Amino acid sequence: MTLPSLRRKGYAAAVTTPEIDVQQHLPLVKKLAGMLMARLPASVEMDDLVQVGIIGLIDAARQFDPLQGVQFETFASQRIRGAMLDELRREDWLPRQARRQARQIEDSINKLEQQLGRAPLESEIADALGVELDDYQSMLGDCKGLSLVHFEDFSDGEGETLNDAIANIEDNNAPNPLQVLADSDFRQALVDAIKTLPERDQLVMALYYEQELNLKEIGAVLEVSESRVCQLHTQAIARIRAKMKEWL
Repeated sequence: MTLPSLRRKGYAAAVTTPEIDVQQHLPLVKKLAGMLMARLPASVEMDDLVQVGIIGLIDAARQFDPLQGVQFETFASQRIRGAMLDELRREDWLPRQARRQARQIEDSINKLEQQLGRAPLESEIADALGVELDDYQSMLGDCKGLSLVHFEDFSDGEGETLNDAIANIEDNNAPNPLQVLADSDFRQALVDAIKTLPERDQLVMALYYEQELNLKEIGAVLEVSESRVCQLHTQAIARIRAKMKEWL
């Protein structure tokens, strides 16, 4: 979706506003879209995220008030990211088959860590799954978009997924997932889990979340392909989830 087409959709005023040059901030949209791509399945197109992000950028330009003392880039980033996430929530980020594979990977990692007393190698995880290393790495690609916490993680004390509607009715006595995530003990447990990652996985997480590099830039640092960085990121999340499941 180009800026001319956006004008036809009723965004002309924001595109031509003298205060905010929307086109000047298009790289910000692309940067935020690139940051999100590592957490999304292969079915999501980068161009689709950029198009939705541009609409968020234009809305930000319309609503921005410089008197609030906030830089436009900061204000726009929240709007752009929010627009992208709102659009993605309308889709199923991860197919059921990929979710099953993700759980198999997490279970294998958890069992191997208990057996070995350390973080297992990729080859060891592949052996535990009964697949070749290339097939395991392909599974990681399919699981791209794996979240740190799923709704199912809070569903059952026995670790079973609750599929029926009655089981998913709110339990006022159950812990609130958002409160759990905000709890300082959870944050400390998350920090401890990250520290147990292999050095390369820790580096990927630091470059992505702290330095805010995109996958291509991280690949240049590690001297590997962008798809390989995506695999490492997915594997790091799976390792952390395997650790955090016990805490949850």
